[in-house]
Amino acid sequence: MTTSTVTQHASATARSRARERRRNAQLVGTLVMSAVALAYLMPFVIQVATTFKTDPQAAASPLGLVPDPLSLASYRQLFSGSDGVAFPTWLGNSVFIAVVVTAGRVFFDSLAGYALARLRFRGRGVLTVLLISVMAVPGVVLMIPKFLVVQYLGIYDTYTAMIVPLLVDAVGVFVMKQFFESVPREIEEAARVDGAGILRTYWSVVLPMARPALITLTILSFQGSWNEFTHFVVTAQSADHATLTTGLAQFVSGGLGSGTQYPLKLTAALLATIPVAIVFFVFQRHFVRGGNAGALKE
Repeated sequence: MTTSTVTQHASATARSRARERRRNAQLVGTLVMSAVALAYLMPFVIQVATTFKTDPQAAASPLGLVPDPLSLASYRQLFSGSDGVAFPTWLGNSVFIAVVVTAGRVFFDSLAGYALARLRFRGRGVLTVLLISVMAVPGVVLMIPKFLVVQYLGIYDTYTAMIVPLLVDAVGVFVMKQFFESVPREIEEAARVDGAGILRTYWSVVLPMARPALITLTILSFQGSWNEFTHFVVTAQSADHATLTTGLAQFVSGGLGSGTQYPLKLTAALLATIPVAIVFFVFQRHFVRGGNAGALKE
């Protein structure tokens, strides 16, 4: 056997061993990720299974994954609004507020973001700094000021108090500002040469180009308004203005005199997560694209 043959054989053996090590590493990585995914999914699977159990079965076998017998009593009881659990009212309030707040945020945040990105006016730099500063303030710090403001304006425990303060979001303004700054100015200059004003340029030229960022903002706004809790706690009190978050908080804590009733509670929690999950999965591709839009556009 010649020296070159021995060298080639050794190289082939080394490559084979390297491939084997990579396959073993990939297998170990896959097993670890599968175990982590299973650990995260198990509570959700248990929740779904419990919604189809009866109260005695849920108490006797809380971790069981196969309901026996299969029961839809918790779903019927939830939508009937019995036992003080006004789930249809909570759901209607949450849908109404989330839709209005999402539409308002998409419009006002994009409008403010375009103004900060393109208009030149005195105090623009100060406003940008204040915008970034507001993003660093924890929301819980604003609970008492919000309560005092809505009380002073006489709108406490109304839809106005629940919706208006949420119509503009600092994070949304910042996201839109960053995107608009990545749009080439030549496009806007060409529109102005054709006679378009600032608002016309914003609405007909620049805003359609911001579709990925708008979809990202829509998802974040809907998710944020749907899951909002502290704001609704300090701006509304009556049962007629309860949302899913505030209603479920009272329900789970026993404030509605519901007792244990684990199937009913987990059914309500499951139904509250479905709309956000649907919105996210439907627009997931656009959400990722929108997050990378600023980095890809020249």
